[in-house]
Amino acid sequence: MLETKFDELMEFPNSFPFKVVGDACDTLADRVVAVVQKHAPGDYSPTTKASSKGTYHSVTIRVMVTSKDHVETLYTELAAIDGVKRVL
Repeated sequence: MLETKFDELMEFPNSFPFKVVGDACDTLADRVVAVVQKHAPGDYSPTTKASSKGTYHSVTIRVMVTSKDHVETLYTELAAIDGVKRVL
């Protein structure tokens, strides 16, 4: 489990932005939404930006999180997506 202090720094429920950085791929945003839907079903419209050289894409998505464990689970699952380099 992650050793975070989200429970000390945030109140829940809370709208929390996740930024997922991965290899440039047309399906990255869809895969991010699929993972989020598993843990926080809802209607999402993530924003995608390409890096200056076009090598990477970053997908930002706001999720209504309900607990520290919820945030940590999403970080872990988003980081496990094929091609993802970082979750911020």
